[in-house]
Amino acid sequence: MASRTARAERVTLPTIEPSYEVRARRIAGNELQVEIWQLPSPASPHIHIPVRVAGLAGRNLEINQIRILKKLKEAGIRLEVMPVDGLRTSIREDAALRLALLFRVLAPMRSRVAMVVVAEGIEAMARQEAAYWLGMAVHRKNPRRVLTALRILLTAPSR
Repeated sequence: MASRTARAERVTLPTIEPSYEVRARRIAGNELQVEIWQLPSPASPHIHIPVRVAGLAGRNLEINQIRILKKLKEAGIRLEVMPVDGLRTSIREDAALRLALLFRVLAPMRSRVAMVVVAEGIEAMARQEAAYWLGMAVHRKNPRRVLTALRILLTAPSR
């Protein structure tokens, strides 16, 4: 009996994580567009076709381009050497969560100062907190309200 218990303790279960992909391409005017997509995987059986989680392009991407390129480089993705027809590559879940949340929060913003504060706040979040906010922003009936609440919390002056 003791040998069975010892053998059972040595068995490690595989970790199953959702599968994400970064898609980047050049759009009109040589502007960059970066998107995060969730792919079908055993961890997300409800997804049968790739689903766009978030994306950023244009002025807001230009303002935060250095920060985003740094995050992508940390994840092992280099957009500097992107082919002409675009780039599609997988990304780890933790990096995808933060980038997707960052893209969703920054997309409608106009104030550069507020964008920097919000981006720093998202970078300072724990992985679970970022996953919570992204889940709220993706699956709620009114995601704009969730994103507005997050922007208010991150830009409110500390007391």
